[in-house]
Amino acid sequence: MAIRDLNQGTPTSDSQIPFGDTPNGQDRRASLSDFADVLSPLLPNANGALVTQYAAPAATGFTVLVAPPDNGDSMFLLLTPNAGYAAGTITLPAAATCVDGQELLVTTTQLVTALTVGGNGSTVNGAPTTLAANAFFRLRFDGVFKAWYRVG
Repeated sequence: MAIRDLNQGTPTSDSQIPFGDTPNGQDRRASLSDFADVLSPLLPNANGALVTQYAAPAATGFTVLVAPPDNGDSMFLLLTPNAGYAAGTITLPAAATCVDGQELLVTTTQLVTALTVGGNGSTVNGAPTTLAANAFFRLRFDGVFKAWYRVG
């Protein structure tokens, strides 16, 4: 039977979709909600919005861990230090939780003279080593090279 011969309907989360189960060498079926559960962690934030994380460092030598609520979410890190600081570190999400195309936008309201951006298992290319007051930068994760690249 061809797809065009099937009755038309509106799918629900319980609707079934066939798939090839390669490891078991069989064709199987699963609900749309099961597919969503499997695909969701593999996709960046569906609406493209950045999830905001706030950090207000209170002393020089601070460390901020970027912690997406869901693996693969793109983040907006809003740093509001109490003053300009000589040193600070931003630690990116663990490499195993990052997805291709994930982004991080960082901005600060105060000067950070010596900035370190730690890859947490990933390579970081082009990260700034200082951040002026009201400056920003953007990084994007590449899933092939498992590396972050500065894109803005």
